[in-house]
Amino acid sequence: MTETRYDQSHDTPVDVGLSLPETAAVPSVDGMGCHAGADQMAAAARSAGNSEILDRYARDYPQGPHDKPQSMCPAFGSLRVGLRMRRVATVLSGSACCVYGLTFVSHFYGARRSVGYVPFNSESLVTGKLFEDIRDAVHELADPDRYDAVVVTNLCVPTASGVPLRLLPNEINGVRIVGIDVPGFGVPTHAEAKDVLAGAMLNYARKEVMAGPVQAPAAGRSDRPTVTLLGEMFPADPMMIGAMLAPLGLAVGPVVPCREWRELYSALDSKVVAAIHPFYTAAIREFQAAGRKIVGSAPVGYDGTMAWLAAIGDAYGVNPAQVAAAQNAFGGAIKGALAANPIKGRITLSGYEGSELLVARLLIESGADVAYVGTACGRNEWSEPDRAWLEDKGVVVKYRASLEDDVKAMQALQPDLAIGTTPVVQKAKELAIPALYFTNLISARPLMGPAGAGSLAQVINAAMGNKARMDGMKAFFEGVGHGDTAGIWEGSPNLRPDFRAAHQKKLDKQARAAKAEEMI
Repeated sequence: MTETRYDQSHDTPVDVGLSLPETAAVPSVDGMGCHAGADQMAAAARSAGNSEILDRYARDYPQGPHDKPQSMCPAFGSLRVGLRMRRVATVLSGSACCVYGLTFVSHFYGARRSVGYVPFNSESLVTGKLFEDIRDAVHELADPDRYDAVVVTNLCVPTASGVPLRLLPNEINGVRIVGIDVPGFGVPTHAEAKDVLAGAMLNYARKEVMAGPVQAPAAGRSDRPTVTLLGEMFPADPMMIGAMLAPLGLAVGPVVPCREWRELYSALDSKVVAAIHPFYTAAIREFQAAGRKIVGSAPVGYDGTMAWLAAIGDAYGVNPAQVAAAQNAFGGAIKGALAANPIKGRITLSGYEGSELLVARLLIESGADVAYVGTACGRNEWSEPDRAWLEDKGVVVKYRASLEDDVKAMQALQPDLAIGTTPVVQKAKELAIPALYFTNLISARPLMGPAGAGSLAQVINAAMGNKARMDGMKAFFEGVGHGDTAGIWEGSPNLRPDFRAAHQKKLDKQARAAKAEEMI
C-alpha cells in the first residue's frame, strides 16, 4: 500500500460486506465472574477458542509483576475512544456491574451519548443466545443515516466464554461492524485498550483503502506532506506541532485515535507517523503494514524537540539545512520559556496514561530533580529515546510499575512533590507530602514545543508550596487513629487478632491447595 485513493465523486463508503454467518453455542464460565482470578479467566478463554487473541495481547502488551490491572477497568480506554468519535455507536457485552461502572465513568468524563448494552444470563451465555442477541442489536443499530460504524466490545466474562464477535458481519447496510475483546486479564491498562480499538479501526480502514477509493477528508487533503500523530494529547499540542513542522515543508496530519472514521484514511495516507505515545502497538503494526515510517518520542523540552525535528526531517528526507533552520527557529523560544518558568524541588512521578516519560523530561529541563518515573505501560522500542535520556540523567525508570513500586519509591525518596494516580496521591497526603493527580492536573496540559515548556511550572510550584499546609493538617489530625483505629474512639476498638490469625490460616491453606492444583 503506497497511497490512499479518495473517492471524489461521492461520500459513500466502499461496500465490503460479508454474508451473515450461522451462530454456534459457546462455552460458559461456570461459577466464575469478575471476582475470578486472572489465570482462571485466561484459561477459560483459551479453552473457549480465544487463544489467538490472548497470545496477540501478550505480544502487544507484555504484562509485568501484577497479573491484573491496578487502575480503572481497561475497557474504559477503548470505550472512551469510541465515544469520542462522531457517527460511531458503542455496544458493551459484559457483566451488568462492569457496564454500570464503565458507563458511569464515561459520562463522568464528559461522554454525551448513550452506551449500548446487551445483557445476558448463564443460559444465554451457554446456549449461544448472547451472540444472537448481540447480532440482533447491531442489525438494529446499523442505520447509515446515523452511523458510520458500530463498535461491539466483549468484557471479561464474554471473552472468557468465547462469545465469537469475529462471526459478526463486517458491515450491515453500509455501516461498519467492529468487534473487539478487552478483558482485564489480557489488556493491562486502559491506555493500551485505546490501542486495541484504534488498531482494529485502522485495520478495517486499511483494507477499505486497499479495496478501492474511499471518502476524502472533510477539510480536503493537505497541499504538503503530513505527519500523523499517535496518541491522545492536549488540543493545543497538534497545533504547536504543526507550527514546528511548517519550516520543514510539512503539515500535521490526523491524531489517532481519530474523531471521525474518514480521518483514519488520512492517517494512513501520511508517510510518517509520530508515536507521541509509544504504547500503540497494534496501531503501529497497521501503519507499518501500510509501509509508513514510525518516529518515536515527542517534541518536549529543548533536547526532545531538537532530536524529534531531526528524526522527522530524516524520515521525510528533508534538507539538513532546512531542519537546522527549524531547530533554530524554535530552540531559543523553548529555552526562554524553560528559563522563565523554573521548577525547583525533588519529584517522583507515576501514572498509567503512557506519557509519563515525556512529562519527566519536561520537568527535568525545567530544573526539577526527578528521581523516579513509574509507568503502568510496557517498554518498547518507541520509548527508548526517552528512557535513555532519563537514565542518563540518573532517573530510575520503571515500566509496568505497580502501585506498590510507586508508593515504595515515594516513601524512600521523600520528594517535595509526588505526582501519581489516586491511591499514590492519597498515600502521599497521609505522609504530609504535597501531591498532584497525574491524569487531571498534569497530562491535561500542553507539553509540546514552546507552549509546553512553561505549562507545568505554575501548578507544580503551587503544589510544592503547600508543604507547610500539609504539615499543619497532619499535626491537626494526629492521634485520631489509622487503619482499624481510624476515627475518634472512647475506648480501644475490639480488634480480635485471634480471629484474624485463624482466617489468615484458612486463606493460606486455600492458596496452597490452588498452587497444588496448578502443579497437577
